[in-house]
Amino acid sequence: MPSSTTQLAEQHLPEPVVPVILSGGSGSRLWPVSRSSYPKQFWPLVSQHTMVQETALRSHGPGFAAPIVVCNNEHRFIMAEQLREVGVTGARILLEPMGRNSAPAIVAAALLAAETDPDAVLWVMAADAAMMKPENIRPALDLAVRVARAGRIVTFGMMPTKAETGYGYIEKGDSLPGYDGAFAVAQFTEKPDAARAAAMFESGRFLWNSGMFVFTARTLLQEMEKFEPAIVAAVGQAMAGRRTDIDFDRLDAEAFAASPEISIDYAVAERTDLMTVIPADFGWFDVGSWDALWEFNPKDRNGNVVSGDVVMNNTTNSYVRTDGILTAVAGVKDLLVVVNEDAVLVTHRDHAQDVKNIVAELKRTHRKEATAHRRCYRPWGFYESLIEGSRFQVKRIVVEPGQKLSLQKHFHRAEHWVVVEGTAQVVRNEETILVRENESVYLPLGAVHRLENPGRIPLTLIEVQSGPYLGEDDIVRLEDVYSRS
Repeated sequence: MPSSTTQLAEQHLPEPVVPVILSGGSGSRLWPVSRSSYPKQFWPLVSQHTMVQETALRSHGPGFAAPIVVCNNEHRFIMAEQLREVGVTGARILLEPMGRNSAPAIVAAALLAAETDPDAVLWVMAADAAMMKPENIRPALDLAVRVARAGRIVTFGMMPTKAETGYGYIEKGDSLPGYDGAFAVAQFTEKPDAARAAAMFESGRFLWNSGMFVFTARTLLQEMEKFEPAIVAAVGQAMAGRRTDIDFDRLDAEAFAASPEISIDYAVAERTDLMTVIPADFGWFDVGSWDALWEFNPKDRNGNVVSGDVVMNNTTNSYVRTDGILTAVAGVKDLLVVVNEDAVLVTHRDHAQDVKNIVAELKRTHRKEATAHRRCYRPWGFYESLIEGSRFQVKRIVVEPGQKLSLQKHFHRAEHWVVVEGTAQVVRNEETILVRENESVYLPLGAVHRLENPGRIPLTLIEVQSGPYLGEDDIVRLEDVYSRS
C-alpha cells in the first residue's frame, strides 16, 4: 500500500510550527476494527504506520516543535507508546476528561502554546486523515505560515476529484493581496446531496474541507473570545487547574465540562472575517469508512483491495480484510468484508455508512463488541480473553519488561497464574515470589497481590480466574504507578 509517511524533516520551514494533533472520536463506521477502546487512529490502515503515527511523522523534524496532542484519558498510554515507537519525543499530551468537540480541544492547545509563545504558529490536524502526496505539503504550509503570521486563520482546501457527498465544501472568494495562492473564503457548505455536489464540482470554485487549520495562538484565542467567550473561560479554568501526571496534562474535569460543546467550524471558521483558504493537492482523504479505503487503495486487476490471509474467486470491486483467520470470498461483487478476532462485517459498498447503525444496535443491546476488543491494552502491556464460561475465565497476559500491574485485590474471584515465557515477580500478601517458565502461583480470593516483569523480555502468562463474578470492575487498586483509580 502507498505510504504517506514521507517527512518534511529535510525541508526547513521558515519558522518552527507547533503541530496540534486532535485524537477524538471512535470511528464507528470502521467497526469491527475501530472501537472506542482502540479507535481507527491507532490502527495501520493505509501503510505500515498507524494513522496517528502518520500524522505525527508528517510534522516531525527541523522546522517543527514537539507536538501538542489532545486525546481522551482512556487512550493516553496507547498514544504515548505509538509516538515513542516512531521516535516522536517531547510531545505535550493534553487529556480531555470528556469530549466537548473540536473547539474546546483546540482552545486548550492554543492556551498551552501561548504559555511559551503567544505568537506561535499552530498547525491543527485530525489524527485520522490520510495524505498520499506528502511532497505537496511543504509549499502550501510555507504559505499558510506566512498568512497566519499576518493575523489570519488558514485552512487547506483539497482539490476535489469527484462530486463527493461525504465531505464539506469551501467556496473560494477573492485572492488575498500579497499572498499568491491564498484566497478569502466565500462560504462553507455542509455535506451536500448528489445534485448539489455535482454542481459544485463542475463549477471549479469549491474545494473539499480538510478540517486542517493554521493560525497563531494569539489570533485563534482572540477570535474565540469574540465569538465563544464561554469556551475560552471554561477551558482557561480547566488549563489553570490541570495537573501533570507522568507525561500527561490532565485538564480539570469540572471546569472542562462547563465548556459549550461545539466544533471549530461553527465556533470560528464560519463566523470570522479572517478566514483564508489555500487550495492544495495532498492526496488527502478522510479515512471514515471501509468504502473510502477501497476507493483510495491500489486494486488488483479485478478491482479488489485485499489485506491479510484472503483467498478470492470470481470476486470483483470488493474490499476484504482479515486480521487473523483465513477468509475465503467467492462469486460476489461490490462487497466489504472485514474479519476481526471476535466479529465479522459483511455489507455492500453502497451501505458503508450504515455500519455506524450496527454499532448503535450493539450498544443498545449492551454487546461488549460494540466498544471493546478481545485484546485490551494497558500501560504495562495487554491481556486478551481466551475462554469464558460459567464461574471461570482464561486470559493471556503480556507484561512488557520493567512494567508492573497495580497492587490490588478482588472480592469475588481467585486467580491462578502460569508463566509460559519470561519471569514474573509476584507479591502475594506479605510474600514476594519469583515465578519462572512452567511454574505457577495461586492467588486466593481477597489476597493483596501484584505482578511485575523484572526481566528483559516480555512476560507471558496464562491466568485462570474462578468465582461468581469476573468483571474487570472487581479490582480494588491499593497502589498504582500509572495513577489509575
